[in-house]
Amino acid sequence: MWLFALFVAVPLIEIALFIQVGGLIGLWPTLAIVVITALLGTWLVRQQGVRALNDVKRSFNELDDPSEPLAHGAMILFSGALLLTPGFFTDAVGFALLAPPVRAAVYRFIRARVKVQHFEVRGADPARRPPRPGTRGPVIDGDYEDVTPETGRPSRPGNSGWTRH
Repeated sequence: MWLFALFVAVPLIEIALFIQVGGLIGLWPTLAIVVITALLGTWLVRQQGVRALNDVKRSFNELDDPSEPLAHGAMILFSGALLLTPGFFTDAVGFALLAPPVRAAVYRFIRARVKVQHFEVRGADPARRPPRPGTRGPVIDGDYEDVTPETGRPSRPGNSGWTRH
């Protein structure tokens, strides 16, 4: 029910703000503000989106919990949608979500209300688990024989010797 109320309330708020601002400064300045905020919002979302994507990649590479960088990326994406939607209220919420302290507060609010469950396989073979970054994995011993022709090149150009032509 609250979602329905939100879908009704937001357009009503936007219409009221358009009427008030348009009455104060006129039609063309009001439209210029809407276009400028959309352009500025697009630029800011692109900048922060790249930063958020790098944070997600870093958390995956370091095998850290990616939930916070993913949540920040989702909030940046949502703020981009709000900033592209014409209106003063949606622009205010969109610009607020671009502020890292606001995103951190929203993340803490959501995290306190969501229960995340995870499991770990106990007694699993340690050799089958991926090594942590900066550590060495299992060592595999093996023998090899050099099969390169004496010329140092494959016998036929473009032929690696692994396929028959």
